[in-house]
Amino acid sequence: MRTSLSAMIFGGIGLVLAGCAAPSRSPGLPILPTVAATPAPTVIRTANFASYQKDGEDLPSPNQFVNEPDAGIGNARSYELSELIALTLERNPRLAQVTFAIDTARGRAIQAGLYPNPNVNVTGNELGDRKGPSGIWSAYTTQEIVTANKLGLSQSAAFKEVDQATLNLVAERYRIFTEVRQAFFEALTLERRAAILADLVKLAEQSVDNAKKLLKAKEAADLDLVQLEVDQERYRAELEATRRALPGAYRKLAASVGVQDLPIARVSGDLDTPLPEYELDRVRVYVLGIHPEIRAAQIGVERARLLVRRAEVEAHPNVTVGAGYTRQGQNRSNDWDIGVSVPVPLWNKNQGNILAAKAQVGEAINQVGRIENDLANRLAASFSTYAAAQKRTERYKSSILPKAQQTYRLSLKAYQGGQFEYLRVLAAQRTVAEANLELVRSLGEMWRAGSEVGGFMLEDQWPLAPVTERKQP
Repeated sequence: MRTSLSAMIFGGIGLVLAGCAAPSRSPGLPILPTVAATPAPTVIRTANFASYQKDGEDLPSPNQFVNEPDAGIGNARSYELSELIALTLERNPRLAQVTFAIDTARGRAIQAGLYPNPNVNVTGNELGDRKGPSGIWSAYTTQEIVTANKLGLSQSAAFKEVDQATLNLVAERYRIFTEVRQAFFEALTLERRAAILADLVKLAEQSVDNAKKLLKAKEAADLDLVQLEVDQERYRAELEATRRALPGAYRKLAASVGVQDLPIARVSGDLDTPLPEYELDRVRVYVLGIHPEIRAAQIGVERARLLVRRAEVEAHPNVTVGAGYTRQGQNRSNDWDIGVSVPVPLWNKNQGNILAAKAQVGEAINQVGRIENDLANRLAASFSTYAAAQKRTERYKSSILPKAQQTYRLSLKAYQGGQFEYLRVLAAQRTVAEANLELVRSLGEMWRAGSEVGGFMLEDQWPLAPVTERKQP
């Protein structure tokens, strides 16, 4: 039953959006922005510390800070984004609420076009009269004849509200998709951050232990040990805060899906999946051409103009016709009655309502511009965050992380050659870990901003698969 209802709803949505087809089907609209693959993620592996280890010296092995979930989070079932999106379509109460709004608007539209019911009046007079005890009985019926297509105009305006409610369902659908995607990648980022911080805490603990040994051997200073202990406590605090934030992130994700008791204890995803290479101007033109909020505002202009026409014809009087029969018991006669009633629009010609309806047309036109500006502003903000995070991510993958890894290798070799202090090796290793931590932060920011851009573009499947270049024959 739920599946057929969804099919009927979104089938109607397709008819409503027929006037604003996607660019790939209409030469008059902008081309869908090109999707390009981002560079493959650079995975930096540290050298085998054992091959450089001096005899009798307990040195920490280099940690490979890959983006793997923290084993301490839990072993309950993980959820993929596609599963959560499907569950959202099935269970989210906000979608059901907007669906009921469509039914409400459709019922009002049907009612607006119904003809007035006839009136039937039966009366008995002078009952028990001496000359005619049966009295006088009259039956009279009247029917109002609606003129000037008032019912048609009222119903047309009401059906515009149905179209707007249907478009509101489309807009709400992708708003919810965006919220689910953002909550998903927020949880995924926290998981990856917890994994890196857990490795970083282990590294800090090893560093403190080795610094204490060096301090006893008088090869390090108290200041160096204190600084390492500060770093250790800082990493522990960050790890604890991240792990404490995870349950709330899972509950937020479940609430976004619409199932508050959904038992989420892990999400399954990959932050290194290539994301689309959007171009702001093309995306903006595309969004302003297809977004349901703008289309709903445009339909609001059409509805306002219909209401102006409806207000103008209100002054055209409706005609009420009637016919009746009277049976007089006194003289035993049968009498017939007919009548016509027409109000005369002498003073009230609906002038005030016409003026108000015309003002609402101007308001509806301005509403279109306001929504376009609002969408363009929100899109620009999301795109700006997305582009900045994407560029930062590429820089970390292509330059910062490799250089940090190279610094670690060089400092390690220099230490083995007696040129560097051991603490400089530890600092270089921490730099690699912190670079991974910043990379994950940038990836999470990029995914959350990209989710907003995908929502503006009404993407059902997101992220899109990268476009591969076709080889010329």
